[in-house]
Amino acid sequence: MSFKAMILAPVAVAMAALPAVAQDSITIGTGSQGGAYFTFGSGFAAAVSEAVGVNASVEITGGPVQNVTLVQTGEHQMGFVTMGPAFDAFSGESELMPGVEHTDIRALFPMYQTPLQAAALASSGITDFSDFAGKRVGIGPAGGTAATYWPRFFEAIGIDVNTSNAGANDSVGQLKDGLIDAFAFAAGIPTGAFSQLAIENDAVFLSLTEEQLARFLEAEPGMSAFTIPAGTYEDQPEPLQSVSLWNFAIAHKDMDEETAYRIVALAMENHEQMTTFHAAAREMLPENVGANTFMTFHPGAVRWFEENGHTIPDNLR
Repeated sequence: MSFKAMILAPVAVAMAALPAVAQDSITIGTGSQGGAYFTFGSGFAAAVSEAVGVNASVEITGGPVQNVTLVQTGEHQMGFVTMGPAFDAFSGESELMPGVEHTDIRALFPMYQTPLQAAALASSGITDFSDFAGKRVGIGPAGGTAATYWPRFFEAIGIDVNTSNAGANDSVGQLKDGLIDAFAFAAGIPTGAFSQLAIENDAVFLSLTEEQLARFLEAEPGMSAFTIPAGTYEDQPEPLQSVSLWNFAIAHKDMDEETAYRIVALAMENHEQMTTFHAAAREMLPENVGANTFMTFHPGAVRWFEENGHTIPDNLR
């Protein structure tokens, strides 16, 4: 039996008793190569195709800001988002479609927390975020969580930074080639691009000071303090202090209920399989459904969560 078959067989068994679905195919908006969305999404799409009976594929995108708009417009049927950009779009403050309330999106299931992370080459002499002043810093693709929040952080701590946009793998390549001085990103841990950087180079990973953390949380109350455990990456012997946002999978409101129900069942009932797609999925648990406080849930999601003992507030139905 192939590795893929070994991963998906238990999922297929668990889903086999469910009725057929009406949806023929779905496209899932993820993120850049080297980021957690794309890594997890590639495995998850294969599982959806195998177990749910829907032809699912992933698309590389700029990340949450773009994903929420792609789902709102119906170009994608499903996507992964962090809750900050999703709330902005839901409220009509999307960077891509300002003034348009993204009320056609529906929450499916909780994923994991996305911490902000930053690294530089040890040879750069950078040891603190204050050292970013006047430097060239890659902040991930335009429209991603990193590109949204890192500039706000730099403003909060009062430094001027020259930022540039590129995908995770491309940014690491630019860092190694000396085209940028540091790379500040946002993704579930461990992030593949950072892992590769640490293996191949003498790297330094940065931690927020208590003052920097306090300023950031004051400026962005939707953020939460987050600790990146020691040893998450090579060259990282100490835990790192950071901030994070929760991630959710979303769908367009017109996804049929049975498809949404089966996708949620797949994600929430097969925790071990989900963690084989990305380690960050260890937080992908039904009890984290409360991390969504504003977005209407898809009826298929409401049905699964309530059948399994989790209450969905009336204002989110």
